[in-house]
Amino acid sequence: MIGRLQGTVLHKQAPDLLLDVQGVGYEVLVSLSTFFAVPAVGESVVLHTHFVVREDAQLLFGFSELAERALFRHLIKVNGVGPKMALAILSGMSASEFAQSVLNNDVATLVKLPGVGKKTAERLVIEMRDRVGDIDATNATGGAVSAKPPGIAEEAESALIALGYKPQDATKMVSRAISDDISSPEQLIRAALKSMVSK
Repeated sequence: MIGRLQGTVLHKQAPDLLLDVQGVGYEVLVSLSTFFAVPAVGESVVLHTHFVVREDAQLLFGFSELAERALFRHLIKVNGVGPKMALAILSGMSASEFAQSVLNNDVATLVKLPGVGKKTAERLVIEMRDRVGDIDATNATGGAVSAKPPGIAEEAESALIALGYKPQDATKMVSRAISDDISSPEQLIRAALKSMVSK
């Protein structure tokens, strides 16, 4: 099992990373919180990983923090929650926000996450209540409506769609979150997800 990778970032496009580890390129799927923590292309990074083998694919998921990987592993044990949905949950809210939602029985907030219906949200609250006690993560920031170069908005929308949001929802989230303070797709994605969770 691959539990840790240290290498050079070759390519970044949320939620995918390509890492060069001693000449071998590893494709890694990451949450947006990890994506924001990963340095620029050409720089070195260490990721804690979880390897998933299926009949039709072998997938490697990466995390900048051990706590995030631990939460991911708890999530995929919940009935009806696969690795892709777990990654979307970790991308849609910080680990601490997820913990608060679970501890407060806040099904309404969890339902806003892509792919999470009411039954799944209720199951998450019940099954994760005893597992979220020691979760800690940084929160994201948001912004107000403004105009930005289309490239930033398009990249942000593509990343949100890749995480499971419907195209029309991704467009609305981006248009609500965009502001003069935002200068990169990463900032815009973070703001869009924050506005969705706190809405």
